[in-house]
Amino acid sequence: MNQMNWLPQVPPPSVPSVPPPMPVAFSGRRGEFFDLVRRGAGLEFVTLGFYRFWLLTDMRRHLWANTLVDGDGAEYTGRARELLIGFLVALAILLPIYLGYFLVGLEAEHIQAFASIPLVAFFYVFGQFAIYRARRYRLTRTVWRGVRFWMSGSGWMYALQASLWGLLVVSTLGLALPWRTAALERYKMRHSFYGEVQGGFEGRGWEFFKRGWWLWLLAPVAMYVFPLAPFVYGAFKAVEWRWWLSGVRLGGVRVESSLPRGALIGLYWKVIGWVVVLALVFAAYLALSAALVASMTGAPMADFFRSQEFAKSIPLLALAAVGYLAFALAVNVVIRIYLLRDLWVKVMGSVNITGIEAVRNVATRGELAGALGEGFADGLDVGGL
Repeated sequence: MNQMNWLPQVPPPSVPSVPPPMPVAFSGRRGEFFDLVRRGAGLEFVTLGFYRFWLLTDMRRHLWANTLVDGDGAEYTGRARELLIGFLVALAILLPIYLGYFLVGLEAEHIQAFASIPLVAFFYVFGQFAIYRARRYRLTRTVWRGVRFWMSGSGWMYALQASLWGLLVVSTLGLALPWRTAALERYKMRHSFYGEVQGGFEGRGWEFFKRGWWLWLLAPVAMYVFPLAPFVYGAFKAVEWRWWLSGVRLGGVRVESSLPRGALIGLYWKVIGWVVVLALVFAAYLALSAALVASMTGAPMADFFRSQEFAKSIPLLALAAVGYLAFALAVNVVIRIYLLRDLWVKVMGSVNITGIEAVRNVATRGELAGALGEGFADGLDVGGL
């Protein structure tokens, strides 16, 4: 009898599977956000703009909570009262500077012209400081899965780097902008943390330049040919978003974006279209207000305008001020819908994340930052979302 030897079947060693890239999802409804900003605009109208701190807080909570990474949204823990107090403190610091410059201008016009140079330089540097501190505030008010983001670094050091790079950008007619952006992003991300995990930025200025050099060439033309401007600017912002997102790192987490170059152009055209419509409505309102005031005086409308009485009419000026405020708030609603919510959705929808398992068990670190930086950014009109 022949004996057959059977070798035991040993399964091949398992190869560790690499999780596929994870897309970022957005669950918020557009109508819900529209109701939020519409109601907020009405309250801004009643409060002469002071409700914007509460509106900004609500918008951040909506966007943060509905942007889902690995199925979980972030929590924004900032409070509107913090923003209001920070703004008032910043205003108390900035107002004496404005007042001093105004008094210098009254004293001598030639001194005023000379003083404007250091004043503009001061506010540029101070604005960069405010941008950094505002970002620190927003990070420390952002929590994901119970762990808070936070930020270290020096706002003044960031402002110094931004200013020196700014001089280089001006001297090169904007050619050095990609390298400036890359250097500043490296500084910000190097000092950004999620709990104990440190951030980083791998984007390079040369990569940014290669993607958008032709937009730099078209920019001077777009300044004179208006229909070209939304195309150039929209394409530039799309290139910038994709480059920036693809360079963001957080420990072992990598972010990649597939945002098309033309993804944002339509949003800018929609904003332009709505602004034109609202401007026509505002012009019609002014004409009706002028006709109403002229009829109250009993004078024919032609005589009312020919005698320039309309420029001295308190009722007409009051109606014009109310109409302008309503127009400005309506434009803000349009901008918040298209260039905040819709842009956010498009950009986040292009993002894929790999290595999310690297931040599943992270210890909490860092401390809360005050809202003064956000107040400075708001006072200097350099704040962002």
